[in-house]
Amino acid sequence: MTGSPAGREVPPGDPGALLAPGRADSPASSATSDSAVLQALLDAEAALTRAWVDRGAVPAAAAAAVSAVRADDLDARAVARAARDGGNPVIPLVARLTAAVGAEHGPYVHRGATSQDILDSALMLVARRTRDLTVADLERAATALGRLAATHRDTVLPGRTLTQHAVPTTFGLKAAGWRSLLLDARDRLAGVRLPAQLGGAAGTLAALTAFGAEDPQALVAAYAHELGLAEPALPWHTLRTPVADLAGALAFTAGALGKMAADVLTLSRTEIAELAEGSGGGSSAMPHKTNPVAATLIAAAARRAPGLAATLYASMVAEDERPAGAWHAEWEPLRDLLRLAGGAAEQGVDLAEGLRVNADAMREHLGLTHGLIVSERLAVELAPVLGRARAKDLLTAAARRAVTEGRPLVEVLGEEPDLKDLDLADLTDPTRYTGSAGALTDRALERR
Repeated sequence: MTGSPAGREVPPGDPGALLAPGRADSPASSATSDSAVLQALLDAEAALTRAWVDRGAVPAAAAAAVSAVRADDLDARAVARAARDGGNPVIPLVARLTAAVGAEHGPYVHRGATSQDILDSALMLVARRTRDLTVADLERAATALGRLAATHRDTVLPGRTLTQHAVPTTFGLKAAGWRSLLLDARDRLAGVRLPAQLGGAAGTLAALTAFGAEDPQALVAAYAHELGLAEPALPWHTLRTPVADLAGALAFTAGALGKMAADVLTLSRTEIAELAEGSGGGSSAMPHKTNPVAATLIAAAARRAPGLAATLYASMVAEDERPAGAWHAEWEPLRDLLRLAGGAAEQGVDLAEGLRVNADAMREHLGLTHGLIVSERLAVELAPVLGRARAKDLLTAAARRAVTEGRPLVEVLGEEPDLKDLDLADLTDPTRYTGSAGALTDRALERR
């Protein structure tokens, strides 16, 4: 044992990534790292100082000095340790930033703000930067799924409901559905409003006036502009709409990707093998395996995301003008959600771009039920010929014989004298009973 006492040494890199392969070295993980959060905190402080300069109340040299301090100039671990005393990282950060800019510019650091103003604004910055990466990956995955849907518009496979074969569908429609979900996620995530936070100790802007701001709301607007965030209508210290909206969009994103992953995991089973990942992962014990790793990691993220979102929703119940505990409970779940959704979106690109489709297996599986997959169509077509009750009885008996005798349903039905004038080959062809699947696929692909 070397270095710090047992259990206190933090390894280099991204702490926790060893057990989170879905986000290891992902852009979303980098954008939410301790260094990235520290830089966002510094960016928030710098933006506040520049906003004061914009209102003519602080010398430009002070803003330049504050803006020049970078995360690399500070020790994130030391800030984290010192944060225990005040309960948040802004307090020790302000102390270090004030010391870094010197006695001349120190009085202009953190002017009129409270810790929550800076941390909320910084987390909105981190969210915006991570969101942009995630939205780009959702777009890329959706583009790949669009190509799959167009290529396999008429590739027929069994539709499955409650785990069993139902009626035929097409892989094009399935891929178009995945794409639609990812575009829904893109739109929801891109549409979340991410505002700056600046309200002072109790959300009244009183300190801004005390420090000489003639129009405090104009200073808030300038601050938001400097950050590239939305201008808040009100300080939202205990009005957590932005965090709740973001939580919902991120959880939805993970779930949308999770639906695609769940289907791939099912259809890539050895005994089904209708799909396969382009480059699956190996097994530590079984050399023959090629595991659907991307889909597995996405599925894991989709299962974790709702619980994290629930914590953020629960934190909306925040007492008074600044809460004890509710706000603090948001920080880690929000970062984890950003990482999960971003990592899943990156894995989604790999999955969609590399997915291999086994159309032959899909076609072969249409016959697993000896033609019963089109029984719905037969029930409709035979009712006018035989009457509804007679058609039902005949189909029930024929289906039983097809299964017990291991014969195609079309062959069994061909022995019925009452059906001799029907084109049973056409009626029992699964590829001719896909309804509007092609048209629905085309319609879905019109969306951009």
